[in-house]
Amino acid sequence: MERSGWGEAGQVEVPQLVGMIVADAWQSGHQAGLVVVSADVDGPPLGGLTWPGTWIVTAQRAVLGTWLTRWDNVVIEFEELRGGEDAGDREPRSPLPYPGAPAAEMEPPDQPRTPFKRSD
Repeated sequence: MERSGWGEAGQVEVPQLVGMIVADAWQSGHQAGLVVVSADVDGPPLGGLTWPGTWIVTAQRAVLGTWLTRWDNVVIEFEELRGGEDAGDREPRSPLPYPGAPAAEMEPPDQPRTPFKRSD
């Protein structure tokens, strides 16, 4: 996405970053020849501001389609993607119950059940 016309050498087009995960936006900007930074360019780097967690780009300056000099800054705003904190444990049961089994039943159908024998 580099321009090569007269007087335009070293110009690159700004990609769409809004809606991307910050790490992916940084990578996309770098591949386009731009430096993706937070609004506080003198503050911590993006990696320090967005770890841990999942952070989504909510705004960008310069906007999509703008032509900038190679390695100019694109300022992004971002927020942490939240949700599911109270969702509980979602890991699958192991072994899985066979289809149609009552919830407490864990024996697979290929193993015969042994009847309870009472010793007198």
